[in-house]
Amino acid sequence: MALIKYIKRGIKYIAHGQPKNDVRVSISLLEPSSKLSGKKIIVTGGGRGLGYAMAKKFIAEGAQVLITGRNEETLKKTAEELQCLYLTLDIRKTEDFDEFFSKAGALLNGVDCLVNNAGISLHEGNIRNVTGKGFDDQIATNLRGGYFLAQKFISYYESHEMKNGNILFISSERGIYADDIPYGLTKAAVNSLVQGLANRVIGEGIRVNAIAPGVTASEMTGYSPEGNLYCDYNITGRVYLPEEVAEVASFMLSDASKCLSGQILVCNEGKSINSYWR
Repeated sequence: MALIKYIKRGIKYIAHGQPKNDVRVSISLLEPSSKLSGKKIIVTGGGRGLGYAMAKKFIAEGAQVLITGRNEETLKKTAEELQCLYLTLDIRKTEDFDEFFSKAGALLNGVDCLVNNAGISLHEGNIRNVTGKGFDDQIATNLRGGYFLAQKFISYYESHEMKNGNILFISSERGIYADDIPYGLTKAAVNSLVQGLANRVIGEGIRVNAIAPGVTASEMTGYSPEGNLYCDYNITGRVYLPEEVAEVASFMLSDASKCLSGQILVCNEGKSINSYWR
């Protein structure tokens, strides 16, 4: 599906030439202030895209970071660049989670933050194009895997008497809307899980929140952070940079946001607000 998306863009370019709107975005990033010093963070899907940007920011803020993913070559390259740890993990294989947490805990000497970032979207368009396999793959990756990894994190946290636990889910603006394709349905379920789980475990010192970005430049969405960020379906006419979402993630894992739990921060410049005049 992603390949089809690229082909369609190529055809559009050939037919209409260079887009009239060539959007390049300049953002301000906060100077590192060691606000994650002492934090021991697992980032799933951390080898590239938003996961990579978050891992890089967390490390700059003083955290120890372990990234996961299915492609060891990608993980190793990223880990060498960022000077962090890595373990291969297929988020769909929940039977591997006990062993994974045992290894991750040993490498980090404890785990107090989990960022459930790994996810896929098959861009089916609507229900007519959804297959059983595609449905199952997205449920397994976007919802089931994150659900049971959070379960194992809570178990690890309790058994090792950790303090100031934090689970951050990377949801999507799609989870705010009604939807008929698996990606949006999984993100809506994640949003519900965040609020239910936050209420369940806050008494034990574990905060649970989510970031729900709009379309963010990455390989999965087909936008390059260095390329044209124009899109015609956002109010401000652009997609978002992984670095600006990483800034929000860094704040959410820091003790500066201790009063926040059960929150879903929608990072799309207000696009999903249901104003009566729209």
